[in-house]
Amino acid sequence: MRTDGETGTDGGREAAPRKGTVTQRAIERIKGMIAEGRLEPGGRLPTERDLAADLGISRSSVREAIRALTVLGVLEARHGSGIYVTRLEAADLLESFGVVADLSTGGRLVELLEVRRVLESAATALAAARITPEQLAEVEKHLTAMDATDDPDVILAHDLAFHRVIAVAAGNETLAAILEGLSSRTFRARVRRGYQEAGAISRTRRQHAAIHQALTARDPEAARAAAAAHVGEVEQWLRGRLAR
Repeated sequence: MRTDGETGTDGGREAAPRKGTVTQRAIERIKGMIAEGRLEPGGRLPTERDLAADLGISRSSVREAIRALTVLGVLEARHGSGIYVTRLEAADLLESFGVVADLSTGGRLVELLEVRRVLESAATALAAARITPEQLAEVEKHLTAMDATDDPDVILAHDLAFHRVIAVAAGNETLAAILEGLSSRTFRARVRRGYQEAGAISRTRRQHAAIHQALTARDPEAARAAAAAHVGEVEQWLRGRLAR
């Protein structure tokens, strides 16, 4: 007699549980064990047999839950050693989000740019209050490099680095990890804009200069406005392209 809600096959093997049923409950139970401290970041997961007994569900459900949590970056498989809870670093846990962002096109890409505008402006405002002299010098270095060339590829490379330094200077690792995904994954939109819209590069230089000026003045509100205007222009350009 089955007690965990799964459906067996004629051969006695269990069919894969539907999403939202046994496997989903197993995922939530394992996440709960991590949140409660019963499973520590970096620690080894109990065997499938022991975990199934502890959770009161089948080993096949535990196996599927472990597979799903491994894909999400919560668990990691080490060959010949077992399954471990990851260190739960923001950059690792947000990797799957980055993949979704990277594959997005059209309206979804516009949505991602909208999210980036909101978060980038918040991060730049935080950076204006927290940036160190060394980080400010690095921001200026990338600004100078952008001004010294007309090569769109070089400009865009320093553009990415410029915003990366600012995100780190905001002092929030999770926010920096989200922006890393959004910024690098929207690279394609900025490349298209750089090649297809006359004057885009000169405007980008002015916008970056305004952000740098606000950071130098340690003016959070000016920094927020400058960053929002910069990303917002890219967002509006892409909306216009899609509306044609």
